[in-house]
Amino acid sequence: MDPTVRGSDEEPSEELPKLSAAEFRAYNRFAEQMDAFHNHFRQTWNELYDAASNGKRPQNLTLPQLIALGLDFCHWLSTHHSIEERYFFPLLARKMPAFREELELLAQHKQIHAGLDKFEAYLNECKAGESELRLDRMKELMDGFGTVLWQHLDDEVTELGAENMRKYWTLEELRAFPM
Repeated sequence: MDPTVRGSDEEPSEELPKLSAAEFRAYNRFAEQMDAFHNHFRQTWNELYDAASNGKRPQNLTLPQLIALGLDFCHWLSTHHSIEERYFFPLLARKMPAFREELELLAQHKQIHAGLDKFEAYLNECKAGESELRLDRMKELMDGFGTVLWQHLDDEVTELGAENMRKYWTLEELRAFPM
């Protein structure tokens, strides 16, 4: 039996019993894993944004290294979203409306990438020597998608949290997930 197709996609309304510590850990596993990935993005964002806001690069980074850090951020965030959209979200969407294409989490991906793509293009121009890196321009581009990015990083973890996951999935179903 496919563990991801049982049950309703409507949020259950009944009061659920208190979880044991082991049950909580099992239900919260995806949230913890996602938060670890997201914390890396938050840390890198903060390093880039601090440089852009302060108008000076970190002392431990050369200008090419700062550009490379920004491009790595763009690459890994895009890769992360591609994996989510191709493998993870379709499984979750079978029961969890928040992971469906027409709803918020995927809409946030689109909003993020509208700004992220511009940011990446600018950094590539700087890397190629077509533009000089201007930190005020970098901040302007980051401001274009920062709010939705940070909201998204939090929203995904909340959706994957134990109290929400247990509304849709049994422990057996979660253990059968191919990740």
